Amino acid sequence: MAVKNSTSAHAKRSRKKAAASSSLIPKFMKNPKTTMALALLIIDSLLVSFIIAYVPYTKIDWDAYMSQVSGFLGGERDYKNLKGDTGPLVYPAGFLYVYSAIQYVTGGQVFPAQILFGILYIINLGIVLLIYVKTDVLPWWALILLCLSKRVHSIFVLRLFNDCFAMTLLHAAMGSILFGWWHLGLIIFSAAVSIKMNVLLYAPSLFILMLKAMSISGVISALAGAALVQIVLGLPFLLSFPIEYISRAFNLGRIFIHFWSVNFKFVPEPIFVSKEFALSLLIAHLVLLVVFAHYKWCKHEGGLFKFLRSRISFCSITSCSAWPKTLKKEHIVTTMFVGNFIGIICARSLHYQFYSWYFYSLPHLLWITAFPTLLRVLIFVGVELCWNVFPSNLYSSLLLLCLHLLIVCGLWYSMAENPYESDKSDSQKVK
Repeated sequence: MAVKNSTSAHAKRSRKKAAASSSLIPKFMKNPKTTMALALLIIDSLLVSFIIAYVPYTKIDWDAYMSQVSGFLGGERDYKNLKGDTGPLVYPAGFLYVYSAIQYVTGGQVFPAQILFGILYIINLGIVLLIYVKTDVLPWWALILLCLSKRVHSIFVLRLFNDCFAMTLLHAAMGSILFGWWHLGLIIFSAAVSIKMNVLLYAPSLFILMLKAMSISGVISALAGAALVQIVLGLPFLLSFPIEYISRAFNLGRIFIHFWSVNFKFVPEPIFVSKEFALSLLIAHLVLLVVFAHYKWCKHEGGLFKFLRSRISFCSITSCSAWPKTLKKEHIVTTMFVGNFIGIICARSLHYQFYSWYFYSLPHLLWITAFPTLLRVLIFVGVELCWNVFPSNLYSSLLLLCLHLLIVCGLWYSMAENPYESDKSDSQKVK
């Protein structure tokens, strides 16, 4: 009898251990997106290693970056004297700090820098996959689209552009915001801007989200933190040659070379470089932002202008119980991705490395439209093909513009849902 009881107790303990160990696996495997994301990270790590080992590096801006960094490390603080073989330095101070660190780690050699950028690629992909896993937009199988770009792999590990660091930090800022860490997100966002200004394309939509999710005092303190990052990073230049630094690092009037344009190559060069064309695109950009903000992003609040009046005029004076509110993660990601994409289609010139500015948002943008799945995939493939035509031509650039406009139409006719978590307006602390 004692033996029977002992056997029974042992069997119970075995069942408990088996249940405990197996309970972890179903919990982990419940979400196929998580499993798919981890598999993609492993597979893409192997692919990146293969590319670095066997695909020849293409020299474009690396030598210029190293020349500009060497001037900075040599004590030069006048931005007009920081130059490389591709021209003067046109990026904010964060760029110099990042590439100074890279030069220190790699000795300025390309191969170890490629390994570093390969690691950066996987880190960025991991952050992007986290964003997609936390939002309920993309089906699990479509995550593979995030790993299928020949051009983006090239931008990271064969070109070593600063866009890679800027976009990795931007995605990290979005990830922080999804967890409710708005102040940290704004600091990281500002750090991304300090590497390349294209990140500012996200600023209008991000500001609207801040007004929705934070108190007015919280918005002010978060913006102050972001501004402080710019001041601290730029301090060595602001104290010595402030005009040269601001005018060159934050130059919004640069004219890019027509030959390298991927999106408007079909536009004749005299028109392409004209101020009228630039002004037209700027007006289109502002109009699209206002229209989307009014009819899509702030539709639930009664439109953009009613929302701004209710937040700024009332909440800035009295204690407003309606805010802060908890935003749905899908609304945060959609608003930021769409705001950036509007800037992309209105940019006068998109160079090949600029594809990294919005490639990772394409699956999300396509899947929030009402397009059938086959059309979504075809549009995605079409955009990728346009970016792999070198040099771009009349047909590839015109096709790219048409695909961009088709996506915008799909976004316009997509459903605008309630942006707030129901009955959770005060449950999330804004950090």
